[in-house]
Amino acid sequence: MSELEQTAACLEALGNPTRLAMYRLLVRAGEEGKSVGQIQAALSIPASTLSHHLKHLELVGLVQKRREGTTHTCVANYMTMNAVLGYLTEECCADSHVAPSQPHQAHKISA
Repeated sequence: MSELEQTAACLEALGNPTRLAMYRLLVRAGEEGKSVGQIQAALSIPASTLSHHLKHLELVGLVQKRREGTTHTCVANYMTMNAVLGYLTEECCADSHVAPSQPHQAHKISA
């Protein structure tokens, strides 16, 4: 799979609000991750829905699941996250004569 196709698959997976919320939760958790039960409680979703969305994130490489005894812990794959972000930004303004303005703070996307 090409870099373009892999990035598109990751963005498609994150295009679902539940998966995006789940991924953001895992990114915030750091390397220790969150157990499946913690994710389910935080997002207030049924186990079957959680399983469905986790599978999508695992398939594209954004999330890794590890087993610790009887507990399954999910962790964001930061290498994949950084690859997606890098793909989106590495050639920023390459064909422009004007650099983008640099805001002092990140702006939130408004609906």
